[in-house]
Amino acid sequence: MSERKIRVLVAKPGLDGHDRGAKVVARALRDAGMEVIYTGLRQTPEMIAEAALQEDVDVVGISILSGAHMALVPRILELLQANRQAGVKVFIGGIIPDEDVPRLKALGVTGIYGPGASTDTIVNEIRTALESGAAPRP
Repeated sequence: MSERKIRVLVAKPGLDGHDRGAKVVARALRDAGMEVIYTGLRQTPEMIAEAALQEDVDVVGISILSGAHMALVPRILELLQANRQAGVKVFIGGIIPDEDVPRLKALGVTGIYGPGASTDTIVNEIRTALESGAAPRP
């Protein structure tokens, strides 16, 4: 019996229309053997949480460059909790000011990556987070 691949939802919330970074990360995760679902641009927190539920993901990766992370990310986390998906790990990539990092981590964000972050680091930290928390379901 084969083990289920790590399932990652990559999402672009809000009005941000730049998705090159999200696509680069999505490709790196696929190349690392993960199953990636990309939601596309201009997703609402409700759309992201619903997709995470429907796709039964282990990880939600949020790419955000618009500066709306302190409004959108807490709402996504709240909706995941309401969907009984508290075990889903949330990672954020994009333009996140240093002063917002502690609050996002306190809210439950597992990893935060700025421009130029290594895709190898992201892959390894996703794997580590899932090994130390709930493992992907078979």
